[in-house]
Amino acid sequence: MEGILERLKNGQILVADGATGTMLMQRGLKPGEPPECFNLTHLDIVREIAQLYLQAGADLLQTNTFGASPLKLSSYSLEEKMEEINRNAVLAVREIARGRAYISASCGPCGRLLKPYGDIEPEDVYNSFRRQIEVLIGVGVDIICIETMIDLTEAQMAIKAAKALSPTTPVIATMTFDPTPRGFYTVMGVSIAEAARGLEEAGVDIIGSNCGNGIENMIKIAKEFRKHSTLPLIIQSNAGIPEMHDQTLIYSETPEFMAEKAKELISTGVSIIGGCCGTTPEHIRALRKVVDSSVKGGDLPR
Repeated sequence: MEGILERLKNGQILVADGATGTMLMQRGLKPGEPPECFNLTHLDIVREIAQLYLQAGADLLQTNTFGASPLKLSSYSLEEKMEEINRNAVLAVREIARGRAYISASCGPCGRLLKPYGDIEPEDVYNSFRRQIEVLIGVGVDIICIETMIDLTEAQMAIKAAKALSPTTPVIATMTFDPTPRGFYTVMGVSIAEAARGLEEAGVDIIGSNCGNGIENMIKIAKEFRKHSTLPLIIQSNAGIPEMHDQTLIYSETPEFMAEKAKELISTGVSIIGGCCGTTPEHIRALRKVVDSSVKGGDLPR
């Protein structure tokens, strides 16, 4: 396949896949169990989810490695299985993608607060990301996706680790913002302007936001990002804010609602549109149709 950055530079809009965690929960992941354990015990399910998203039209398929850094896995006494967990996840997606979609390696937060707010040394966080990303790149991913970040310093460390290991591998970095009376900020107090500037300084190729918001707030976030950066944008919104009904989490935004609203993401100039928590292959299929229609209709942003 043509490189993703070349396609985005040429004005193409790509579709990313949707949720992994909520899909795994529907398939037997127990509360408190790390999703990455399925890379050791249920690779058939990991492959099934990738297949469903590929059939729905996703151009990017994420690996089930969000919490597969050594530091994060240590919370479940799985750090010794780090290499196997990451390798299995990549190979499972590659078996499905077969050159028809990009393999996007998911790297989430380490789960610890960096000093001076917490007890973890920044160097230890950097080294943890480096160990994970070294395995991911070694197995042959197309993209490193650093996602759901709230601490800009942690995100920058992950980006720098990726670029140190493979300067030519494209890096996506997304942060999660909350609406406040003063605008959108991460839990750690990072504004969109600060995020855009700081991520770009670290060497990221594609920036944006995922998780924490339904698509209407994500449209606002995308517009704010566009004010502060000319880099390609990626937006992966939740299917709304989850509500508990009969001990089950329900996400209220339908595929049709999300797809209709995605037209505004396209007009804003978002380059990659996908889903996060609560989204399904049906959501991605609906997004695919809207993206394809915008191209055919001549509405592609220039």
